[in-house]
Amino acid sequence: MEKLRRVLGGQDEEGDQGGLTEVLDTTTLSYSTRIKFFIICFASGILCSILGTALLFLPKGMQLFAVFYTLGNISALLSTCFLMGPMKQLKRMFEPTRLLATCVMLLCLILTLCSVFWWHKKGLAIIFCILQFLAMSWYSISYIPFARDAVMKCFTTCLG
Repeated sequence: MEKLRRVLGGQDEEGDQGGLTEVLDTTTLSYSTRIKFFIICFASGILCSILGTALLFLPKGMQLFAVFYTLGNISALLSTCFLMGPMKQLKRMFEPTRLLATCVMLLCLILTLCSVFWWHKKGLAIIFCILQFLAMSWYSISYIPFARDAVMKCFTTCLG
């Protein structure tokens, strides 16, 4: 406790790195807790997406669909923060191999909500939801080695 008080007070003799690292190590979640929160967050994301699809047929259903589908994708994306930590997740999201998929995904998340609430274009919202799904899928498979190459090869074989 004394060491923590010295580190927070800026009076650490060992230097800031050792004390700060020790403080950060004591606040991290255990591996089992990270897995549990990942599963909870990911499952809630899937549930939101399914709920949004079910609400599509209600009056004002398109607005509910867009909100719940977007929240579901955000929740699924944030679930990986529990596995690797938020800063590492952000760094990996904006690596050159994932940059385009990340930007398209984030842009589609915003444009889906804009098309429903400001522009009142239901067809455009559906298009942006489809693009969200495709960008999220392309982003997700980038974490699997050689998965993008396999998908590209499959599409070129099927189309050509």
